[in-house]
Amino acid sequence: MPKIYLDNAATTALDKEVLDAMLPYMTEEFGNPSSIHAFGRKTRTAIEVARKTVAKLVNVSPAEIFFTSGGTEADNMAICQALESHNIKHAITSKIEHHAVEHTLQVLEKNKKIKLSWVNIDEKGNIDLNHLEELLKNNERSLVSLMHANNELGTLLPIKKVGELCEKYNALFHSDTVQTMGHFNIDLENIKAHFVTCAGHKFHGPKGVGFLYINHNVKINPFINGGAQERNMRGGTENVYGIVGLAKAFELAHAHMDEHQKYIRGLKNYMMEQLKTNIDGIDFNGEIGENSLYTVLNCRFPHHPDAEMLLFNLDIAGIAASGGSACSSGSNQGSHVLKALGIDMTRPSVRFSFSKYNTKEEIDIVIKKLKEMFAVAAKV
Repeated sequence: MPKIYLDNAATTALDKEVLDAMLPYMTEEFGNPSSIHAFGRKTRTAIEVARKTVAKLVNVSPAEIFFTSGGTEADNMAICQALESHNIKHAITSKIEHHAVEHTLQVLEKNKKIKLSWVNIDEKGNIDLNHLEELLKNNERSLVSLMHANNELGTLLPIKKVGELCEKYNALFHSDTVQTMGHFNIDLENIKAHFVTCAGHKFHGPKGVGFLYINHNVKINPFINGGAQERNMRGGTENVYGIVGLAKAFELAHAHMDEHQKYIRGLKNYMMEQLKTNIDGIDFNGEIGENSLYTVLNCRFPHHPDAEMLLFNLDIAGIAASGGSACSSGSNQGSHVLKALGIDMTRPSVRFSFSKYNTKEEIDIVIKKLKEMFAVAAKV
């Protein structure tokens, strides 16, 4: 039975070229980058070369790139330190943000550190820009935290317009770009964002490493104390091989971006057409056209007597995907994103997400299996 992985929004397979770049720093090049001897200087150089690589690809200064343990830490660092360092008492976000953002802001509100406002969204997860401007206009200086692409829906934020609104009202703007870095050419010089976060494992890099971009015009206090690493902003010995791997994966993603976009978008469109042809009553959550992330397809299936077993049965068939509602994820809580959109939670929703390693043949196998599942359900 073939194993088919369609959960690339959760994590991607490590590219062999990335592993090859990392291996020397997992074996013979083991020096601590804070040491002044030759072993340390070698690994310190590797980190700074990686920083320059990343900075060049997003069109910023290397001094604006700070390596972290991943997107969650980077989100926390940006939000907590921006609010504290600039004495900001009001934050704006949406009900469909990643929990790394939503839960962090909710804890700050619960502890009476901030007032939290929720910007309106439509049924596809698009931000109401007029409401955002109203919130900015009617509150003192704010921190706005809105993700570039929703990790469940794929709906894209008009990030440039949001940045311009924030600039107009002197607000700080943080965007979680974990799902879009490595998939789109993001020129931070032309986006008025103060903080942007990234995780290496979303574009065939290693887990446990990411970066935070901090605009040079914004100063924040250190997030982790106890060392002078990352220019005194994040104490702790650096994850050298992870950083090297992230930079290599980022470099490869940008080198092949156009061909990968075309190929993966083709897979997504092909699966959509096959689903519409073979599954009566199929719907799609979020945006599915140009205003969507080409790697993500969130499907809302018809009512099914074994809806809560849909993901399990796909897994048994060797197909990896992720759930988007309580009945398909096995969680009593369900998807906070789909709930916020008012999606019918009694119908099973499944997120399929694609990478350069997927094929049309795999899609055909998945469609055949789904067709069998729903044909059986129709007879019950």
